[in-house]
Amino acid sequence: MTVFHTPALGREVVSALAVRPDGTYLDCTVGEGGHAAMVLSAVEPPPRLLGIDVDADSLSAARARLAGFEGAVSLVHGNYGDVGGLAAAAGLEAADGIIIDLGVSSLHLESPDRGFSFRREERLDMRFDRRQARTAWELVNMAPAAELADLIGSLGEESRSRRIASTIVAARPIETTTELAAVVAGAIGGRRRRTHPATRTFQALRMAVNGELENLRSGLEQSSGLLAPRGRLAVIAYHSLEDRLVKRFMATESRDCICPHETIRCECGHRASLKRVNRKVIKASQEEIRANPRSRSARMRVAERLAV
Repeated sequence: MTVFHTPALGREVVSALAVRPDGTYLDCTVGEGGHAAMVLSAVEPPPRLLGIDVDADSLSAARARLAGFEGAVSLVHGNYGDVGGLAAAAGLEAADGIIIDLGVSSLHLESPDRGFSFRREERLDMRFDRRQARTAWELVNMAPAAELADLIGSLGEESRSRRIASTIVAARPIETTTELAAVVAGAIGGRRRRTHPATRTFQALRMAVNGELENLRSGLEQSSGLLAPRGRLAVIAYHSLEDRLVKRFMATESRDCICPHETIRCECGHRASLKRVNRKVIKASQEEIRANPRSRSARMRVAERLAV
């Protein structure tokens, strides 16, 4: 019997999207199908759902998980940074609810050949879409020290990024995840607190390889435009960079004017398209965290498309 992972904030997603039988829903990062399964199971008959994922392995898992919803669900291999084009190609003109879950799935972390985790020795890879050329190996072994330091500092929010980058360059070639983890630990010391010293560096490399912030910016803008009147957008982030970006986007799109404060008269012509549903970020309950420890860092924000 196949055991599927439990999605973070699953009940909260279903509630936030106000799922109804005649609705149409879009899961931009369907992964193994966890949130999609909960949305499809929430009402009878199941609503229509389009699931998108850039990872072919994740889509295969989602197909197995959602096999019982044949006729209600469609799955597409693609990057949600182009969600507008993917939705149009699938015949979806507007959605009553959209979910974007920015977490790295257990499939990525636990598969033996993906190179995301330093807990096993694997060749550096970290690609969500294995059709793309650039890998973490290329960044680690070919990027200039200054570029490495900048991305580790900005995407990993690592204060010792320059020391790490110079140590990486001196240690080249670095072939595997465990080699890289040891190099980073050697640069800044052994384990500190509850996380491995290489955690932030690995996060930064993964985000850079996959263009995660660029995809998020594009995905948010296009998803907002796909919402039907009173349709809802729910976004789950797992670290501060993503959450701040989502928060700023929703705040900006819920305001009529985004001119600088010193501007006497509005010159931007911007008009609000969304309203924020939750001013306070939604987090996992202690009960959920006990059952699913990976939900501890999940943060969800929800916005609704204005009716006019």
